[in-house]
Amino acid sequence: MEWIDICVNLTHDSFKDDREAVLDRATEAGVRWLLVTGSDERESRRGLELADRHPDRLRATLGVHPHHASQWRDQTAYAFAEDARHPLVRAMGEMGLDYYRNHSPPTAQRHAFEAQLELAVDLRMPVFLHEREASRDFGDILQRYRDRLPAAVVHCFTSDAAALARYLEMDCHIGVTGWVCDERRGQELQALVPRIPDHRLLLETDAPYLLPRTLPKGLPHGRRNEPSFLPHIGEHIARLRDTAPEALASQTSANARAFYQLPD
Repeated sequence: MEWIDICVNLTHDSFKDDREAVLDRATEAGVRWLLVTGSDERESRRGLELADRHPDRLRATLGVHPHHASQWRDQTAYAFAEDARHPLVRAMGEMGLDYYRNHSPPTAQRHAFEAQLELAVDLRMPVFLHEREASRDFGDILQRYRDRLPAAVVHCFTSDAAALARYLEMDCHIGVTGWVCDERRGQELQALVPRIPDHRLLLETDAPYLLPRTLPKGLPHGRRNEPSFLPHIGEHIARLRDTAPEALASQTSANARAFYQLPD
């Protein structure tokens, strides 16, 4: 089976001592491609540098996460526009709104989100999106740009049925993480996962975050998630969707290849 992880925060400090081993374990687990997520200008550049060192396994995104929205400046757009010319950059993001933590004020979040959507429209690039407890504002803003964007994925979806329906109506892809493996807070997502159309489902670890709680006990992973655990997440989702893991891996990989224009 081949899997594709559409969100790995590979520049995170938790990977600094064994990043190469993490990539090797992912390959051994059948994870063919990893998308290295950009969370601010500096980390986006570092992610692109990593992709440059591993062009056979990695692709990169460029973005400012809503937590860092207060950092957005006009020069950030200029830097991203320049870096987006690199052939290994395949989407703009992570961008969006997060009213759960509000590490940046909502006004700053909305400004940075719109600025990045405008940039993606200008560059004709797909967008990698973050939304948490902000579905109304997020949906209203995205709606204004969606028909001018080639593709959009709402990553780490954890919202409700109404939000899912709206995002699907806007022809968005939906990214599902190990959140779905959490028996405490993942129950609503577990019920919604079967509603995602086959051709709109994408898989991700969001490593090093969101370690699946259903991993076999005794696995030497500590508290850190990593891309080699993606098949475990996929198998859990396959059970929820009453399908074979092989079929799910094939479908979601085909979806990711098309979305990010990945080589065969």
